[in-house]
Amino acid sequence: MTKVPSLGYEKIIVALKRDGWVVVRQKGSHIRPHKHTRNEVLKLTVPAHRPLKRSTLSHILKQARLTVDTLNELL
Repeated sequence: MTKVPSLGYEKIIVALKRDGWVVVRQKGSHIRPHKHTRNEVLKLTVPAHRPLKRSTLSHILKQARLTVDTLNELL
């Protein structure tokens, strides 16, 4: 299994947008991207931190249904 990278929030948002996510709002230091799938709307909260904690990024990837390898391809 590939290790979760330490990245700033900007790179994560760019990678999510390439995967079809749309930033619907930002309130303070929290960015809310959504993604419409066939059956549901996936919602994330990405804190605007540099760098994001690896554990936080790991949880975001799990909720986004992405692997670390997929994230690396999107970067």
